[in-house]
Amino acid sequence: MTADPGETPAGAAGAGTADLTLDVKGAEADVPPELLAQSLGQYVRASWLKVRGGDSGVLPVILGLVVVAVGFQIANSKFLSAQNLVNLFEQSTVYMLLAMAEIFALLLGEIDLSVGLVMGLGSVVVAELVQPSGADWPWWAAIIVTLIACAAVGVIQGTLVARLRMPSFIVTLGGLLILEGVAIIVLGGSLVGIGNSQYSNEVALYDIFWGTFNPVVGWILMAALVAGAGTGLWLREAGKRRHGLETPPRSLTAIKIVLMAVAGIALVAICNVNRAHFGTIEGVPYIIPIVGVVLAACTVLLQRTRFGRYVYAIGGNPEAARRAGVSLPAIRTWCFVLAALISGIAGVLFVSWQVSLTTNIIKASNSYVLLAVAAAVIGGTSLFGGRGKTIHGVLGGLVIGGIYNGLYLLSVSSQWIDVVVAAVLLAAAIIDVLSRRGAPGKA
Repeated sequence: MTADPGETPAGAAGAGTADLTLDVKGAEADVPPELLAQSLGQYVRASWLKVRGGDSGVLPVILGLVVVAVGFQIANSKFLSAQNLVNLFEQSTVYMLLAMAEIFALLLGEIDLSVGLVMGLGSVVVAELVQPSGADWPWWAAIIVTLIACAAVGVIQGTLVARLRMPSFIVTLGGLLILEGVAIIVLGGSLVGIGNSQYSNEVALYDIFWGTFNPVVGWILMAALVAGAGTGLWLREAGKRRHGLETPPRSLTAIKIVLMAVAGIALVAICNVNRAHFGTIEGVPYIIPIVGVVLAACTVLLQRTRFGRYVYAIGGNPEAARRAGVSLPAIRTWCFVLAALISGIAGVLFVSWQVSLTTNIIKASNSYVLLAVAAAVIGGTSLFGGRGKTIHGVLGGLVIGGIYNGLYLLSVSSQWIDVVVAAVLLAAAIIDVLSRRGAPGKA
């Protein structure tokens, strides 16, 4: 049987002819570098193509951190001191956690305006539950109940957005206002603190933010974590190679492990410097591994599970994801639950940081949602959905914390600090928009 000369045989469309409209560099920019690279040099070139294609990843925020560090160090020589660096990280942890929470909504192309007040409600609930004159619960039970209550807020808001298809802006704005009122009602109009050293449950909550590991324990934990993470990374990529899957070059894997070790050594060395003006304050703060665990869990969930792939698919093209069989209502609901849960963790850190809570402090937590969005976007998460990682929240939170800390050292008024943060946010949003326009297939 012969084919009609005017027809193209099935499966041979375009055979023998070149598609002159194909943008080779644009197509390569959409491919992960490890699929194009057989050596470190090829990986670097493929990564550069990806940046030119509109996906700059963490490059802008890394450059931003360098600019912040160098600029403030020149202006004030205390900025990069061990004491200030540890303070900077401690002060940035709440921004980091709220940014990671917000990223779950942003990846869907949604927004959650309530994360600051979920944090505020969580801080009030956990503080009230450990009061010796009140419920007098064990600190661990109070934290568990607080996280469950915060997750329940996420269930309600996620259901309204996903099932009833209400705009997330309206749902979470309403949630923000309701949660502020509920938190103030629970607070009872009085000051609630956790700073009484006579009660072990209050001390346990206080130490979550202010407690530190023994310096020797810090070194042991760092060595164990780097060894475990490095071994796991090497074995995982070695397993992929054995099964014929594409992986980054071995040299790149080795560089990643070395960088982890260097970063770990630097972190522990800085934290083990005595930071007290009188007495001794040294060691790695407890909050560093807490943030690390949340970051690791969120990264695995988004980068290594089917759930994470579904989140990115919905954020990139919800209709295509629906046609592929993804349950959009379930994934969207779970994202709002996770956002509220992480905000609840931030609430536990918040009350430990503040030590005492008042009505004004709860009202002030409303502004943290803006900083959470700013940190996520500054870190590299797209406002349009489908692009971002939880590490972006950590890096963006460091930028926000660095700006606040540096300007505070320079005795700049809070109004100007807000202006600077807003300017950085606008710059990050402009980079996001321009990078999308430069990406293949984007207008």
